[in-house]
Amino acid sequence: MRKVISLFLLWIFSTLCFMAQQSGMQHIIEQVREKYVPDSRKEVLEVEASQHAGTLVLSGETTSWTAYREILSEAENASVSVKNDIRLLPDGAIGEKGWGVIYNSVEKVHSGSSYGSETVSELLLGMPVRLLDKKGGWRRVQAPDGYVGWVSDAVRTMTESELHEYNKKEKVVVIALYAFSYEKADVKSQTVSDLVIGDMLVLKGEKGRFYRVGYPDGREAYIRQSDAKELKKWLQEMELTPKSIVRVARQFMGIPYVWGGTSFKGLDCSGLTKLVYFLHGVILQRDASQQVLTGRPVDDNGNFSNLEPGDLLFFGTTATAENPREKVVHVAIYIGNRRFIHASDYVQIGSLDPADPLYDEYNAGRYLRARRIIGEVNTAGIEGISDNAFYEP
Repeated sequence: MRKVISLFLLWIFSTLCFMAQQSGMQHIIEQVREKYVPDSRKEVLEVEASQHAGTLVLSGETTSWTAYREILSEAENASVSVKNDIRLLPDGAIGEKGWGVIYNSVEKVHSGSSYGSETVSELLLGMPVRLLDKKGGWRRVQAPDGYVGWVSDAVRTMTESELHEYNKKEKVVVIALYAFSYEKADVKSQTVSDLVIGDMLVLKGEKGRFYRVGYPDGREAYIRQSDAKELKKWLQEMELTPKSIVRVARQFMGIPYVWGGTSFKGLDCSGLTKLVYFLHGVILQRDASQQVLTGRPVDDNGNFSNLEPGDLLFFGTTATAENPREKVVHVAIYIGNRRFIHASDYVQIGSLDPADPLYDEYNAGRYLRARRIIGEVNTAGIEGISDNAFYEP
């Protein structure tokens, strides 16, 4: 009987030790996450620690080599027996082709590998992506702004050298808010696909008043020259000025608010700012809480005297003793005279001036600060598009 009790107590002791070890390892994983993967929207670290038959088991995936190495090192120091089941992404699941190009006019980016998961962003036709993982008909990708998410299998996969060659090809960019491509150089012929402003296709030639274009997946079509412009010419003629930012932003007046939207088909608040600047050859970060960390600070006290059209205005809640972290939840584009344009229900204009009939009391009450993007291209978090390539391996 004493032997049974002793064995039982030993089992309880061992179990508690294993549980403590597992809990301690999970704490270490969280510390590594804060150190190396502070923004889970741009890096993957989904690792868990468990115990099995006296072995510390690490499972999950990460895109961070430094985080992977430190977790494994800490685990080996904490346990005599470690089973490493962590996937370092990208791995063999994606095959030899680790890059791709979007071939739908607008491709939804999801938080998970199913249509039922949250839509977090969108990618435009012709946009190169880095491939990280594959599950069934879904691929985990990283966009040019670093954002990570899942897309349905609407990606033409490429090797690194194939993407280099693709980036060298002449392109056209769609400048019409909404358009179609056709099987023939005739608007009465069969449509090939819809197109939205910002889409990019390979330029293959001209016929009459049409461009002959190629899609990343091999389709060919014709689009009206009035709906598109040669990419090099578009970039050369680009004027990143306060006046142009306001003019382009006003094109989207009335477009419905769509969570995760970054295209003419629907926009959320940071999707609007991102698209407007993209149409000026500038790649901003995806979310308002990321955009607020970029550019040059121009106002943080609410007197608005230093603001210029084109500046980004940020809104949210300030840090308090109870909630020590500031929370940025909304962004708008300043258009002058204390007015701003933003996506809220639909793209509309609001004002920070109580005497203005467009006064937005709600957002005026949660204004935090403003940042300037113009003049800050190619600083941290703000990338410029050059020639035909805006995402090189």
